[in-house]
Amino acid sequence: MRARAGISLFFFTNGLMMAGLLPRYPEIKASFDLSNTAFGLMVAISPLAAMLASALPAPLIRRFGAQAVSLGGTVVMALAVSLAGFAPVFTVFAIAIAIAGFTDSIVDAAQNVHGVAVEDAYRRTIINSLHALWSLGATLGGLIGAFAAAAHVPLGIHLSGVAAFTVLLAAVATWLGRLPAGTSAHLPDDQPAPPTKLPPGAWAAIVPLAVLAIAGALVEDIGFNWSAVYLVQTVGATAGVAGFGYTIMLAAQFVGRVLGDPATDRWGRVNVIRAGGILIAVGGVLVVAAPGLAAVMLGYALAGFGCATIIPAAYAAAGRLPGLPEGTGITLVSWLLRVGFLACSPIVGAVSDLTSLQVSLTLLILAGVAVIALAPVVRGRRPRATTA
Repeated sequence: MRARAGISLFFFTNGLMMAGLLPRYPEIKASFDLSNTAFGLMVAISPLAAMLASALPAPLIRRFGAQAVSLGGTVVMALAVSLAGFAPVFTVFAIAIAIAGFTDSIVDAAQNVHGVAVEDAYRRTIINSLHALWSLGATLGGLIGAFAAAAHVPLGIHLSGVAAFTVLLAAVATWLGRLPAGTSAHLPDDQPAPPTKLPPGAWAAIVPLAVLAIAGALVEDIGFNWSAVYLVQTVGATAGVAGFGYTIMLAAQFVGRVLGDPATDRWGRVNVIRAGGILIAVGGVLVVAAPGLAAVMLGYALAGFGCATIIPAAYAAAGRLPGLPEGTGITLVSWLLRVGFLACSPIVGAVSDLTSLQVSLTLLILAGVAVIALAPVVRGRRPRATTA
């Protein structure tokens, strides 16, 4: 189906957009002379802005449709990322990444709404493959960023070039992703609001799922914001080589997401999550304790593979909590996840300034242990049957 190809390409472009910024973080940190704590606060700007935008996607999608919101938001993101690349002072850079994060939250919601609509029209589950393509796009973006850093391509030229290409791909994806006549990716105007008062015991089920999701997000955040800095500061890698840390983690996450559905069907969600926690913990040990570049890269790969299914599993379980209106469990877990994600990088930065960046990344090991302990919270919540 052409619509599936379109929405798949759109997820790919969304992953591609900002990932190229990450391998350039060491030089950005150095150019603005930021401490680890200040750097941690800097990378928290984007998720904070995303939280502020959380109320906007639904009314925008109702008014303009998911595809229009996705494409328009992508254009705004492209302009913001380009501005960040040419920012002469830190204030301008911070404003630019705040705009990008704010808009990315809207685009993320809109593309998922359209993805669900395409899935319904396709009559087969495809949402996991869409998120895998996001990981693939981010992997490519990270590779481009790493090569650009190694070749000393000016940051503004690199980011604006990728942004322009992404907008072009997004326009093609929007055209391909049109749904057949009679289907729609608008949200209904009468969609019920989440209840102001939850039934007894709801928070006891929601909070463990949110903590599980936060543990998975911590792995992503360390890879996203700290892998390149750690490789430069602690391992002694060059800027070009350091950019491959997050790329390797993303590539492993992509493989894990592709394999996640059949693995869950065969061994069960709890066993898959536990195995993921073990891989995260082992990866964390390699990152902080094993000497040499190869061991650290292997650690990133194991952690990325291990975290692949954690957040989707938490969302799936939250969406099937008994006694809650449709969407309420996912909404609440998503809010708590964003709060936790917002705190991750400032915590890593503060701990590293008090001790060292190597010590602060032992949080990877703790995240793996937390995942192993919390895996049973997804037990008994099986995915719905799908039609072929």
